[in-house]
Amino acid sequence: MDASIAVVREGLIATVVLDRPEKLNALTKAMWQSLGEAIATLSADNDVRCIIIRGAGEKAFSPGNDIGEFATARSNKAQAIEYGKTMHAAARALAECRHPIVAQIHGICVGGGLEIAALCDLRICGASSRFGAPIKNLGLVMAYAEMAPLVRLVGAATTLEILLEGRIFDAQEALQKRLVTRVVPDADVASEARATAERIADGAPLVARWHKKFARRLADPRPLSDADYDECFDCFDTEDFRVGYEAFLAKRKPKFVGR
Repeated sequence: MDASIAVVREGLIATVVLDRPEKLNALTKAMWQSLGEAIATLSADNDVRCIIIRGAGEKAFSPGNDIGEFATARSNKAQAIEYGKTMHAAARALAECRHPIVAQIHGICVGGGLEIAALCDLRICGASSRFGAPIKNLGLVMAYAEMAPLVRLVGAATTLEILLEGRIFDAQEALQKRLVTRVVPDADVASEARATAERIADGAPLVARWHKKFARRLADPRPLSDADYDECFDCFDTEDFRVGYEAFLAKRKPKFVGR
């Protein structure tokens, strides 16, 4: 794994860090590959209940791809296709991750950073955070695989506004556009992200995974099948269901086991 992607495990919560603070966590091809591998590994781990993604430090989540790498890794179409394969594999890993993902956003969240945040389930940012995708100024497009999460999150019209104007905008506008879930004072971003992850981790993990799966399925235009409807009742045969309702009746906190 690239050293610029760090994974920290604390109990049921894993934190994935874009760890390149000297470049404001600008993303390299190797970082994209390592990010995808880290998320895929965590997704397969039943002992994980929530993942936090953040940038190192408090100046930036990420400003996007490192432009300095373009001359050697993304200078023509053939290179860009290979670079895109790596980026899009990471995006698939994020999109298909079984566990809830919380984006802890400090400072700048632009371009590829915004794409990563859009693939998270919840996005918590500070009041001074800044957002945008000014790639028109580089003569670049946002490919289908990169644009799709934004379109799902904020709609085609708002996505086009972001891309066509290329403005950098503030946290309140991001909230109005539904790009972020919650805006808190800068000093509270880390504690709020952690508290959010802990609330998620306290819940039944199978239920969280099902809810993510159901939300993805509802975004699919195909009609729901009998099997889809049937799966909604699988939870009643789980040990966690019995743990949950017995704890409720006994007025105590449930201790879910993930079975």
